Order: sequence, then structure tokens, then C-alpha cells
Amino acid sequence: MDLGNQKPFKIHVVSSTESPEFTHLTRALTRSLLIAIDAEWKPTRAGQQQTCLPTVSLLQLACQLDPRLGGDSDESENSVVFLVDLLLIPLPSIWELLRDVFVSPDILKLGFRFKQDLVYLSSTFSSHGCNLGFDRIEPFLDITSVYKDLQHKQPGRKMSKDIKSLATICKEVLGISLSKELQCSDWSHRPLTEAQRTYAAMDAHCLLDIFNVFQHKVIKEGNLNHNLAEPTSLVSNVGLKEILEKNGVCEKIIRTTFCDALDIVRATACFDISQKIASEEGMVLRSQQRSTLPMDESLLKIVNRYGEKLVLKESDKKPKISKRKGKRRSSAGLINKEKQLENLEDGQGPIPWDLSLGGNGSPKFLCDVMVEGLAKHLRCVGIDAAIPHSKKPEPRELIGQAHRENRVLLTRDAKLLRHQYILKNQIYRVKSLLKNEQLLEVIETFQLKISEDQLMSRCTKCNGRFIQKPLTTEEAVEAAKGFQRIPNCLFNQNLEFWQCMDCNQLYWEGTQYKNAVQKFIDVCKLND
Repeated sequence: MDLGNQKPFKIHVVSSTESPEFTHLTRALTRSLLIAIDAEWKPTRAGQQQTCLPTVSLLQLACQLDPRLGGDSDESENSVVFLVDLLLIPLPSIWELLRDVFVSPDILKLGFRFKQDLVYLSSTFSSHGCNLGFDRIEPFLDITSVYKDLQHKQPGRKMSKDIKSLATICKEVLGISLSKELQCSDWSHRPLTEAQRTYAAMDAHCLLDIFNVFQHKVIKEGNLNHNLAEPTSLVSNVGLKEILEKNGVCEKIIRTTFCDALDIVRATACFDISQKIASEEGMVLRSQQRSTLPMDESLLKIVNRYGEKLVLKESDKKPKISKRKGKRRSSAGLINKEKQLENLEDGQGPIPWDLSLGGNGSPKFLCDVMVEGLAKHLRCVGIDAAIPHSKKPEPRELIGQAHRENRVLLTRDAKLLRHQYILKNQIYRVKSLLKNEQLLEVIETFQLKISEDQLMSRCTKCNGRFIQKPLTTEEAVEAAKGFQRIPNCLFNQNLEFWQCMDCNQLYWEGTQYKNAVQKFIDVCKLND
């Protein structure tokens, strides 16, 4: 994951209400201007019928602390990310805390297409005795709306209505590469890996960074000076009694919720107040120790103009039933089919390069689009690894290419395993998600022998072999004419150059080469 100029931030995993991390979480939630929210759950199989909603395993809260409240030795950072482990922490113990944050008028909540996450989150808490779950988040701002405002509209061209992925938005707005490799990993498995923690934290924290770019642009362009309510000017010097005595106000408050009344009162900027809320049954006294400051003026103006409410209806909280026509397949049939796929996946027979089958003993693989990164890693350790001829190949094309070239097809698509009877042990489903782990899995599964002199012996660009004898600097300059530029700084280093016999790409043993060799020595454990 390339973080570019991303500022470092702290990650706290909260798995117990008795832990220091939980104390830090409760403190940070009352000292935040912005909170970015994200959630992770165990993904369901494609085409699997949902009888109940997925259980959220992890809740990410990225908090941008309010500089007006100052800091101490424990909270010197400007922002911090909390990973709340919902599988380990008792949900009823944090439900009220989260609910209050979700509706607090003093904190702007950020999310990326978060409605589905909120549905699953509400269902998860409801199933653990928190009957109401969560039905709203306000004030709320979706990062997709922010992104559309940040786009530069060109005269005569319509803005694209396509919703960009978060990775694309991060690349365009922040200039960082947000890897989504772990999006579909098993978030219900414990302990979480370090890579999963980093991925989850970054998914939430990048929302803060995107909003900060947006806020700077809005303030710089001065787009907040018209059609805006100014609640602070109305009640900044009056108390609750005067507000209630104004004509029509008391009657209005009687018919509203406590949170709506709090919107009116919060401009008094009082931290410790005894709030008397009128109701039709009488006067109800509620004392509240308030530790959050009212939203600052610039942020309040953004909320007034761009903010929204994320509200769930009862119909949102029920599993969606597929409306596809056709015969229903019994659950027993689905289970049997899954077992057949598992058996096919594990039942590896003779490989096509087996000497007893007439092969030459040299492993050859075909990596489909889901594991293209694995192809480059295999090439780096000297293994012949091709990719499909077309960008979006049909299963028939993949099967044909694997047959013609006597390759084993590597994929993560379980549907392709159905063609096992055609490929006859020429297909393998890769289980790992990360490229280094995928490489080790393939090496161990197919018992490949990797040696140090094999490293960086194939072209990572086209999978071709290098020429047998290295080129001198003069020969390399001649070979590169009109094709590739060789940096001048290499001329006096007496380096050896190697050329791919297929695509003519030139390589030399510079710093990147040495780093790559050392990386794959470590990954393949060649020194052990």
C-alpha cells in the first residue's frame, strides 16, 4: 500500500471495556470534530441466498480531535483510529456510547456509501439484545458527494454519474494507492493479521484526509457566504428560559425530540447545564455533563450546506430476497455442489509438465485476472507464468490457452473449478490474498524448487527469457536506440545489461535489482 505523503496516525484495537484502549476511545469520542466510520464483516459467497444479514466483525472509527480542547501526553496526535472488535467486546456495553455519537450535533460523521454498513451494524447490535440497533446518523456527509464537488467540471462536458471506488478517489484526491486486496478477507477470524489492521485503519482514516482537502477548497473559494442559517447569532447571549418563553418556541419544543431541542440549546456554549425539557406529561429533568464543544463556525457552515441525514427504514433492515426467475435449488443441492468444488480444488493429480506424461519438468502457469500480481512474483523467482491474452477472458478462452500451452491455471474464482473435468488437474484455486503468501502457497503446493541463481531471470513485463550473455554498456545503448532510454548516470558504473529475447526490454543490476533479489530470498526463505 503506497501511502505517499500520508501523515502517520496511531491505531488502537479495542477488544474490552476494561482496557486502556476503551478509556482512550471514550475520551476521544467526546473530543472530536470529525469521525469517519467504516465496518468490516465476513463476505458471503457470490450468489449465496441471504436468510439473515451479515454480522459486523469490526467497526473502524477515525477521529479528528478538536484543537480547541487542547491535548495532553496521551493525545498529542491530531487524529487517531480505533478498531472496535465487535466479536470480543460486549455489544450492550458500547451501544449507547455509539448511538449518542451517531446523533451528536457537535460531531460531523463521514462515510463512504455507508448505508449498507449501517444496516448490518444495526442488525448485529439488535441480535445481541440492543433491540433498537441504530436507525440514523446525523449530521452525516458521504465522501462520494465530496468527491463530486472536488471534480473540475469542464465547459461543454457532463459530469460522470458513475460512483468511483474509494481506491480511485484516494488516488485522484490524495495521490495515494489504497490497496483493496484484503476487502474480502475473513474478518471473523481471530487474531486479525497486522495487514488486516492496517488496511481497516487506512480505509477509515483516508476519509478524514479527503474531507480536509474538500474543506480547504471550500474555505479558499469562499462558497459558504450565502443561503446559510446562522443559529449562533440568534441565541448566543440568551439562556434556556428566554428561548422557551419566546412565542411559539415552547410549543414547538414540546413536539420535538431531545436531540432536536439540543440543536437549539447548544449555541449557548455551556459545558455543564441542567436542561429542563418541557413535555405534555410535565417537566422532565435531565442533567448532562457535556464535554463536547459546539461545532466550530466553518464546519457548521459546511454541515448546513452539504450535510445530510442517514436514516434507515424498517424495510432496509430486512435481508433482500433475490427476484431471479427459475427453479429453486434446495439447500442440500447447494451444499453438495460446494463439497464437489472443494474436492475438485484439493484433488490435484499429475501436472502437465510431469516427465512421466511427456513433459519437460519445467513448471508453467497461467494466472487469470484475479491473480495477475502473482504472475509477476512467479516470474521474479524464475517460473514461467503467463497471463490471459485478453483483458476480460471468457472461461473458454482460459481453458483453451491452458490446454494449448500445457499450463496450470491459477485463479481465485471458485466458479472456474467447475471446468476441472475439462482441464484434468490443470486448475488450482489460490487461497491466500496477499501476493507474497500466494507465491509461497504455489511453491509449496506444486513443490517447486527455487534457487538464488533463478531470481530475476525472466522478464517481468512479458514473461520472456533473457539473452544468454550480458551486454556491455555500449551494446546496451545501441540496442536501446529508439526503444528505451538508459540513464546517463549508469554509463560510468561498469554494469551488466540483460535483454529480453521476446520484447527486447533492457534490465541492469542496479539498486532496484539488488533489493528485489533480497526480497525474494527472504520471501522464499532461501537462507534458511
